[in-house]
Amino acid sequence: MKKYILITFLITSFCFAQKTSVYCIGDSTMANKKDPDRNPEHGWAQVLQPFFNDNILIINKAVNGRSTRSFIDEKRWDSIYKQLKKGDYVLIEFGHNDQKIEDPSRYTNPHTAYRYNLIKFVKESREKGAIPILLTSISRRNFNEKGVLVPTHGDYPLETRLVAQEYKVPLIDLEYYTELLEQSYGPDKSRELHLHFKAGENPYYDKDKADDTHLSLKGATEIAQIVVAQIKLLQAPSLERLKKQIKN
Repeated sequence: MKKYILITFLITSFCFAQKTSVYCIGDSTMANKKDPDRNPEHGWAQVLQPFFNDNILIINKAVNGRSTRSFIDEKRWDSIYKQLKKGDYVLIEFGHNDQKIEDPSRYTNPHTAYRYNLIKFVKESREKGAIPILLTSISRRNFNEKGVLVPTHGDYPLETRLVAQEYKVPLIDLEYYTELLEQSYGPDKSRELHLHFKAGENPYYDKDKADDTHLSLKGATEIAQIVVAQIKLLQAPSLERLKKQIKN
């Protein structure tokens, strides 16, 4: 009997050890939200796990309000770095809060501090044998009076693309693909991707809510689908193991 218990334990331990971790680092557009059964707001990495087989473990470490600077300064990256192992993946999407020029604890110059923080994530992931994937910031729903979607992220997505090119990092240009998503819905219907409610319309909000940055469950799911679709298309040998674990 003890023999069979030991064998079962070893098999279980081996299966668990074979799981590949996908760490997600970023801000509120990506982060897990409290009370998901009631809360209309969702981060796109919050809904990523169902797109993968059980051999992939999505570990969502994105946190509301964080920039590359604050994520590093609060030792959040250090705690992930210590856990990274060979063959893990790191999805990296920042930019929204790096723009906060009025806040020295979060603001980064896109061409200096932001760029070098991204390089730090890339280099240190690789030190541990993990595979970094860079993502540009998701688009905000920011249509002008003519129905044109106006960009809001300045040079942060550009620097993400340049770092990806220089350091040969797989890139998902999420700004571009979410622009297409917003435009496909149009100025009015795109509210469904975000958080637009009249007071009392949703029990979670007792006042009017009009948030064009953060995501509804629908918006989060649409973006998670985009991320998975782009992973499938990326031509990088280091991503083959991850691609094989995407559900059909």
